[in-house]
Amino acid sequence: MVPRARNTAQSAVEGIEDYIRRHNLHVGDLLPSEKELCEELGCSRSSLREAMRTLVSLDIVQVCQGQGTYISKMSLAPLVRGMVLRVTLDVDQSFDHLLQVIDTREALEQSLADELVAVHDEDSVGSLDSIVEEMRAHVRKGESFGKVDQQFHVVLLARTKNKLIRELSDALWQIHAEVIPLLDLPITEDVQRTIESHEEMVEALRTKDAAAFRTAVQAHYGPVRHAISLHRQHRNIEPVG
Repeated sequence: MVPRARNTAQSAVEGIEDYIRRHNLHVGDLLPSEKELCEELGCSRSSLREAMRTLVSLDIVQVCQGQGTYISKMSLAPLVRGMVLRVTLDVDQSFDHLLQVIDTREALEQSLADELVAVHDEDSVGSLDSIVEEMRAHVRKGESFGKVDQQFHVVLLARTKNKLIRELSDALWQIHAEVIPLLDLPITEDVQRTIESHEEMVEALRTKDAAAFRTAVQAHYGPVRHAISLHRQHRNIEPVG
């Protein structure tokens, strides 16, 4: 069967994606050589190379010089990059867009309350306790605990069955964390309340209290909502819509 001619990079992108599906390739699998792919897809080398650059940017393939092109982990990194730009692009709407990210994070964790109190046990709750104590240690030293906070939410959702929710939650955390300094949003004044809300989430898991967990999740996002409200007042920025 003669392959259909593909004269554009976009056609080559679609052809490579179709090739990956047809050959049931997975993360770490090696794609054919450039020459073989051009023959398989009926495209020029320039179109194929441009297509590969696109697929690299989407974290679908990874080019290793001298070794070849491999199927990448297909993470949500492109979503994070795009959303950070989207949230910060329009200054007048940036805080509303950030609030939408926060709303989504909160809704995800609230929706998982029943499952999380069921699946966490003494060991995992102990791990979360240790992470909260590490947060406190960073605060005592006057250090940021951003990465520790990320670890907390990763461990919190590690036992949920839905892998996409785990990945989406971490992507939203990264968007949240990257946007706050870009918007010059101070959040240090409520750091103690933030840590306390983490402790309350852990205690709710320990006592298997889904309602208390939901309340703690709501409290967790209270400080950043308050910071946004104060910052808006300072800059005289009205909510959009």
